[in-house]
Amino acid sequence: METVKVSPKFQVVIPKRVREELQLRPGQELNVYILDGTIRFSKPRSIQELRGIAKGMNRTRTFPGFRESR
Repeated sequence: METVKVSPKFQVVIPKRVREELQLRPGQELNVYILDGTIRFSKPRSIQELRGIAKGMNRTRTFPGFRESR
């Protein structure tokens, strides 16, 4: 684990080892979100990469207050 410092402009430098391992490039966009009280970064995924991600999910499950219109 490496430690980084937040600049007065709220910027951080991603350590070289992390940039190289994740093959990050200057100008590349990342998704930023909070999960369990931590800041997370992830590479955006294309529609093609997401294809089939929900395969096998139970689509018949209903939620309280949800009415299906048929």
